[in-house]
Amino acid sequence: MTQVAEIQEQTNSRDHYPTRISTEPSMIARSEPAVWGTPSDGPFDAAALERHEARGFTIVENLLGADEVAVYREELGRLSHDAQMRESGRVITERGTDEVRSVFDVHRCSAMVAELVRDGRILDRARQLLGSDVYIHQSRINSMPGFKGTGFYWHSDFETWHAEDGLPIPRTVSCSITLTENFPFNGSLMVMPGSHKSFVQCVGATPENNYASSLVSQEVGVPRREDVTDMAAEYGIEQFTGAAGTALWFDSNVMHGSGNNITPFPRSNIFLVFNSVENTLVEPFAAARPRPDYIASRDFTPLG
Repeated sequence: MTQVAEIQEQTNSRDHYPTRISTEPSMIARSEPAVWGTPSDGPFDAAALERHEARGFTIVENLLGADEVAVYREELGRLSHDAQMRESGRVITERGTDEVRSVFDVHRCSAMVAELVRDGRILDRARQLLGSDVYIHQSRINSMPGFKGTGFYWHSDFETWHAEDGLPIPRTVSCSITLTENFPFNGSLMVMPGSHKSFVQCVGATPENNYASSLVSQEVGVPRREDVTDMAAEYGIEQFTGAAGTALWFDSNVMHGSGNNITPFPRSNIFLVFNSVENTLVEPFAAARPRPDYIASRDFTPLG
């Protein structure tokens, strides 16, 4: 057994959500809620919170206006072509091309995004869903260019953040804000409503520096086809579509993915991940060392 495998085995023995295993995987019933706050804690009313708890996601239309969307789209272009950002590893390109796939750590590299994460329309909802003060675990701008954009295979974000970042439990919520219109045919996100209630174990040890390749094409930390088939049969699949400025709030354990974009219509979004200050990172549960701070922040300072 390799040193990495030994570390993972020892950590998994203390783990409520063991994954990256070598035995037959199973589904683990989640014990934590998706909603930790109450209607008095923020903008979502009781019905919206109940629906979010049941489905694991909520769509908020027109969160950003057209003028705001245009400004953030320009900021995406600036960050994508910034030489220092590229040299730092924060810009991820599509395999074999110079087309930008993701730009990480944007809340610390852009004053505009730093202001956005503190905007009451966003921060108040994050605090309400998580029932506490929050900080940014990860921020990025995703881009799926026309004709060349490749999708993301089915996965739970929590599985990766738990295994490779040391996120203890799924008390984490993501806010994806569209910067372009999301059509059913340009690689828009697919989600399985209710899938956040089951944690799907994945097979295979985490390779050294797995993030270097997984951010382009994830192969470790994805469920088996038979597990995806079973979940699709139980929960169904819905697509996140809508005009630019629409926001999708979704639990970190929701099973989701997207197909390739072979249309002329590009798709891009701002992706903000909020974690509870009561759920800060520990050592990775299934990796030899944590991923870089620009991918998984260890600055747990509450947003104010």
